[in-house]
Amino acid sequence: MKSLSQKLKERSGKKVAILIDPDKYEDKSLDELILLINKYPPDLLLVGGSMLMSPIDIAVTTLKLYTSVPVFIFPGNVLQLSDRADGIFLLSLISGRNPDFLIGNQVLAAPHLKRAGIEVIPTGYMLIENGRYTSVEYMSHTRPIPAEKTDIAISTAIAGEMLGLKVIYLEAGSGAAKPVNEEMIRAIRKNISLPLIVGGGIRTKEEAGKIFRAGADMIVVGTAIEQNPELLRDFVSLRKEFRS
Repeated sequence: MKSLSQKLKERSGKKVAILIDPDKYEDKSLDELILLINKYPPDLLLVGGSMLMSPIDIAVTTLKLYTSVPVFIFPGNVLQLSDRADGIFLLSLISGRNPDFLIGNQVLAAPHLKRAGIEVIPTGYMLIENGRYTSVEYMSHTRPIPAEKTDIAISTAIAGEMLGLKVIYLEAGSGAAKPVNEEMIRAIRKNISLPLIVGGGIRTKEEAGKIFRAGADMIVVGTAIEQNPELLRDFVSLRKEFRS
């Protein structure tokens, strides 16, 4: 069976990931989401958040037990690790200049990840300004790349590829006022060969379609599903429109 890294590298078809913050789901609402996941399966389940009061292992184990979708950690900090997951996006915040989020937390996590033996995907994480102060910006003590500074975003993504990262992730932030703009996505897509993931502020099927057409290989949706889980069907169905 191919690893997620291999599937992303092939860039075959558009993919949909759901970001699940355990703090946003009580037992009942997580059960309801699981029913929908099994009915309309996305390509990937991501677990994580800016801050977690709930143990991440519980959410990961529950999702692994009751769904057949791969479960990856999307860590907000070094404490969000679990050897029960299928893998982790090891995020390096290359849009910022905080050494803790560039390499410091990764050094702390490395021994645990090596022992766990889960799939690790080195990811260039780029925070993009969206019109609202986000939790990522506050927690990381970094400024996002301004939405109109496409040249900076392009150079940052190219640098990430040259440094050997395997994926570029453009992040508008949880609950963003608007998604990453299509012009920036399109420009970055033209300048890198890596898989391109876009998340934050995606609320409708129409917005997701525009982001796919601009060049994203995968979208990540979190807040929209928290507010209206039935939207999962719309996002998942969108993949058919991009099948060759």
